[in-house]
Amino acid sequence: MKSLALSIAALLFATHSMLAQDVSEKKLKKHVSYLASDKLKGRGTGTEEERKAANYLAKQFKKIGLTPKGDNGTYLYGFTFKKSGDPHGGVAENAPSVSSQNVAAYLDNGAEHTIVIGAHYDHLGLGLDHNSLEVNPSGKIHNGADDNASGTAGVVELARYFARNGVKEQHNFLFLCFSGEELGLVGSKKFTEKPTIDLSKVSFMLNMDMIGRLNAEKRLMVGGVGTAPDFVPTVQNVKGDLSVKLDSAGIGPSDHTSFYLKNIPVLFVFTGQHTDYHKPSDDVEKVNFLGQKQVLEFAIRTIEALDKTPKLTFQETKAKLEDTPRFKVTLGIMPDYTWEGEGVHVDGVTDGRPAAKAGVKKGDIITALGDFQVKTIQDYMKALAAFKKGDSTTVKVKRENAETTLPLTFQ
Repeated sequence: MKSLALSIAALLFATHSMLAQDVSEKKLKKHVSYLASDKLKGRGTGTEEERKAANYLAKQFKKIGLTPKGDNGTYLYGFTFKKSGDPHGGVAENAPSVSSQNVAAYLDNGAEHTIVIGAHYDHLGLGLDHNSLEVNPSGKIHNGADDNASGTAGVVELARYFARNGVKEQHNFLFLCFSGEELGLVGSKKFTEKPTIDLSKVSFMLNMDMIGRLNAEKRLMVGGVGTAPDFVPTVQNVKGDLSVKLDSAGIGPSDHTSFYLKNIPVLFVFTGQHTDYHKPSDDVEKVNFLGQKQVLEFAIRTIEALDKTPKLTFQETKAKLEDTPRFKVTLGIMPDYTWEGEGVHVDGVTDGRPAAKAGVKKGDIITALGDFQVKTIQDYMKALAAFKKGDSTTVKVKRENAETTLPLTFQ
């Protein structure tokens, strides 16, 4: 009886240990709640509050038992850069210098190759850098619960999972939390220019940005799938009940771009934009923690499947950096990046901006902007690039199976 009891106890302990490594909604909420709290004042790059966030992340990595991969045996990877005061232009010679830090931790499995898992932890601070979508943002705390406390919490919990799952994977892991993303992917650029590991040994990089708003349809966007031949079949095999939209491009509006430009395959996981994007209203109460858990479980399935393959082969995708249009005006809409039909599906409209003044509504599908036909997001951005402040034109929208043309003026 004693032997049987010990066997049962051992089985229960092993089962509990395995379950303990499941992604925890409770832990995710703890991380997001701290990072997106008012006392961190929006984690503006180079601020004292952002340094507190970095120290919090370093403490989490230390608790997990990961090796520091920052500067001088620490988890912090410092860098400086000149901060532009113009969101559309370059950096003036007299621009202020900013000091900030990434947070880097390593799980050494004694393998030849490494998988990088990353997310940016900075946000807009008090709305002083001309990148808020609030009408009068200055002095208002932009907590950035979804953008990107959600992705940062995901990095910490994936680190916990892979460090404590009782399995020695066939790759090492580098866990990176970047600063300066909101000011131009600064932290990831700095890291890839002077890395603390050999980037030629990286199999792929997985980047998580805004993974906290999985909707009822469970729509998830996975970018970068064209950067390695293994990505599409792997994602299709492990997606489960998620409705996954695939995008092949290696270049996008987040930190995976810095790795793609170093010829490293990348995956970008994103649950979509919303009306709280880059506004003070992006708060922890609006995060879908069960959905975030499901996204991270998808990431685990993807990583575990790719861990069993040799080092991935990099593929250059069609979208070139120089093809990305630059524009100085916006409509003030939130595009639905998971939309699979023609046109741009409007997920939200910002009050006081050109689209709202023209009468564009949530749920509309933009099919033309002036003389430009809009079939894709790229068409939309190219059309915007043709206009400047003060220009008047029209926007054509499809609404309830009828098309409407609305007069519009950029401001």
